[in-house]
Amino acid sequence: MNNSTSTFTRLAKQASTFTGRPACFGLALAVVIAWAISGPLFGFSDTWQLVINTGTTIITFLMVFLIQNTQNRDTQAMQIKLDELIHVTSRANNELLDLEELEESELERLRAHYEAMAQKAKDARQRRRGHGQARADH
Repeated sequence: MNNSTSTFTRLAKQASTFTGRPACFGLALAVVIAWAISGPLFGFSDTWQLVINTGTTIITFLMVFLIQNTQNRDTQAMQIKLDELIHVTSRANNELLDLEELEESELERLRAHYEAMAQKAKDARQRRRGHGQARADH
């Protein structure tokens, strides 16, 4: 990882940690309240409106990239952890290790397979409950 990438990653982590805190929300709320209260002082002018519109647009634009970076890192880390769990589980289907690389049709086939397995498990659970209820009724 080169220096600019590691600097960005470090800054992105710090920014996402800060922006995810209640204090940051409180700060943003305070800015909006101060802006709203100052409306009469500026006669609700176009410039007054432009200040909040420009500020929120810039912050939103930058946050999109910050959120995407954080989501990408988290997704990659989770994928590696899941791959390791699949790898170390003796009965696991190793075909699942690279799901994110498969075509939509292949993903759909696997989804249908696992949905069918889930339905069989649900049916078996309901049958067991039904037998237990029938015994309790006797």
